[in-house]
Formats: sequence, structure tokens, C-alpha cells
Amino acid sequence: MKYICFGYLDVENWTSKPETEQLAMIDACFAYDAILRKNGNWISGEGLQGPNTAVTLRHKNGEESCIDGPYAETKELLGGLLILEATDINHAIQLISNHPGIKMGSWEIRPAEDLSAMIAESEKRRLAAK
Repeated sequence: MKYICFGYLDVENWTSKPETEQLAMIDACFAYDAILRKNGNWISGEGLQGPNTAVTLRHKNGEESCIDGPYAETKELLGGLLILEATDINHAIQLISNHPGIKMGSWEIRPAEDLSAMIAESEKRRLAAK
């Protein structure tokens, strides 16, 4: 089963570390990612640029609005995500608990939703509406 793992960065803690420690942590994270790939648990992963590059798009009262920045202010910011293959939630937790990135902030782990049946039903409705 696929699990989406959101990694959050404790910015205050991260910026207080010397550059050598930051670089060592980055190297350790990429080394663990290589292990996940080798063991067949890695599906995908991406790092995110800082919140100053983000926009939040909302639909309210029939209109869209776009604001600069993330939805909420927080001590930790969403730094990236991993998509893992794991047997169950406990396996996903184990994989992330061994990731060096756990020392940089919290992680949220959620099972991915299989939308294939919902997509197929939507396609049928859209074809019937033509």
C-alpha cells in the first residue's frame, strides 16, 4: 500500500545548527532515501521551496482568491514529502522513524486513497452526459 509522508522542518532548530551539521544531516537523509529505493519502499519524493514562494488558492462564495504564502503560520513548515510502499501503517511508521529527517521536525503519515473506482465512475457519468 502507498503511504504519503509529509516531512515538516523545525526552522528555528534547523537554522541554529552549524552548516557542517546541516550538511551531514542532508547527506544522511539522502543515504537513507537510497536504502528505501534499494529495498523497494521508495515510490517518489520531493523537497519543497520555502513558504515565501507559496501561494494559497481558495474558492469562496463562487470566486477564487489567491494569497501569498502557506495557509497557516506555524513553527514547522512543510519541507517535502515522500511516497512510500509499505505493508501497513506500522511498517510506514517504522520506515519513517528510521529516516534521519525525523530529527529535523515531525512527519505526518497517511495511507494514499485508491481513486481508480471513483475515476472510472466519473468517466462513465461524463461520457453519458455528452
